[in-house]
Amino acid sequence: MKRIDIKIGFNCNNLCDFCAQGGKRSRIGLKSLAEIKRTLERARREGVTGAVFTGGEPTLHPDLVKAVRAARALGYESVQVQTNGRRFAYLDYCAELKAAGVTEMGPSLHGSTAEIHEALTRAPGSFREVVQGMVNCKKLGMYVLTNSVITSVNYKDLPALARLLVHLKVNQFQFAYVHLVGSAWENRKTLAPKKTAVLPYLRRALDAGLAAGTACYTEAIPFCLMKGYEACVAERVIPEGPVADADFYIESYGDYRRNEGKAKRTECRACRWFAACEGPWREYPELYGWDEFKPVKGKKVPGPAR
Repeated sequence: MKRIDIKIGFNCNNLCDFCAQGGKRSRIGLKSLAEIKRTLERARREGVTGAVFTGGEPTLHPDLVKAVRAARALGYESVQVQTNGRRFAYLDYCAELKAAGVTEMGPSLHGSTAEIHEALTRAPGSFREVVQGMVNCKKLGMYVLTNSVITSVNYKDLPALARLLVHLKVNQFQFAYVHLVGSAWENRKTLAPKKTAVLPYLRRALDAGLAAGTACYTEAIPFCLMKGYEACVAERVIPEGPVADADFYIESYGDYRRNEGKAKRTECRACRWFAACEGPWREYPELYGWDEFKPVKGKKVPGPAR
């Protein structure tokens, strides 16, 4: 399935230290419903059948419900709301999104406690709201897939966070290594742990998900660091498709990630995972170098069909 990621506005009720959008909230306004519909129509003509509404914080957009209805009316088979999850604390709002045609709820939780989560979101009360939101979504029988950003603040908490997500009965969770752009780049000295330091905690977190039968993934951790957990590399399952950002349209986010966003070095060519792997976000080796990444010997694994 091809999927479009539509950023419908950049305002937000969190102030996350790791926000990849940086100062866009103060510079760029909301997309109008007409703009959103035109973007949806363009993507459908290109054969796209899935849509993700994101931002910023999409649930702050006054026309999100109408945009969801428009997507379903155009024939989109799946519609996801990728969100900080705070507004999901209101059961009626979740029910309204479901009735409009949302098929996947995508809240974000960054710690197993309010102390850890809110140290990153800078939003008092947000932990309770997100957890209640997940409870609400599951109560409505909705598919819930979560995202958690891996940082220096929370990486040791990943096993406890995974256990909490399993307890909340989410359908899928993902741990994404912080993308060092926007606010995250400004805070890189306090936000970015070495990936080799993260690995013992990440493995235990994935073990918790796998033992429970919960789909679980990690993103921006290359295959050479994921021995035994290769099936949990998110890049293997991220749908291809376009991104509609503030004022530009990327035809293929997959091509952008592989060719511009992430990086590999010459030595990577010897790795059995070279074709399948995207490498780390390119800002990471600028910060820490390449010493952690060692080519894996063995029969070459083919890359994804494109």
